[in-house]
Amino acid sequence: MIKDVVRSLVGFVVLGALVFLPAWTFDYWQAWVFLAVFALSAAIPSFHLARADPAALERRKRAGRESRPAQRIAVAVLFSCFPVMLVLSVLDHRFGWSAVPAAVALLGDVLVAAGMVLTVLVVLQNRFAAGNIAVEPGQQVVSTGMYGVVRHPMYSTALLAVVGSPLALGSLWGLVFLVPVVVALVVRIRDEEALLAQELDGYREYARTTRYRLVPGIW
Repeated sequence: MIKDVVRSLVGFVVLGALVFLPAWTFDYWQAWVFLAVFALSAAIPSFHLARADPAALERRKRAGRESRPAQRIAVAVLFSCFPVMLVLSVLDHRFGWSAVPAAVALLGDVLVAAGMVLTVLVVLQNRFAAGNIAVEPGQQVVSTGMYGVVRHPMYSTALLAVVGSPLALGSLWGLVFLVPVVVALVVRIRDEEALLAQELDGYREYARTTRYRLVPGIW
């Protein structure tokens, strides 16, 4: 628990630095609201998950520990895009490259909160949902709840937070990072499904009945 708290505090400090250093001012209400929403949306569901299912929380922390080459490339792109996206969004706001109304910035905060909270809900619906790609002993296909809508709801909900973050910081230019993020997710999903089809009983049948992978009605 102490390690988790320290890790969270360090992460929050780094996140604050990524926002306020390029802004070069603390007079930036969009950044304060974004940081508060991000911190609360990460901490509260995680503490709940730590009490409800500690093993599932540990699986979620494995993000980045990949053995498959395609997954390592996809994760590297995803992990590098987020901080650069934040910095570009802050610079956009600082120099006025695009105009984002306050209502749209607040909508961005709602998307960030929804994405992060729903990601934990995905873990509660499927306790084998993890930060890395692996099939574990006793794992079964989950086809109900959010898994009845798309095959990879954890990525779908995370995408909400990615869309919301630039808007919350008052930027439109930050949305350009949706392109490499979506490409990386497509690569990750295709490679993940190849593994699941081979190693997880019932996954091929599930894939036939649940058509969409990431965005309902699109793909």
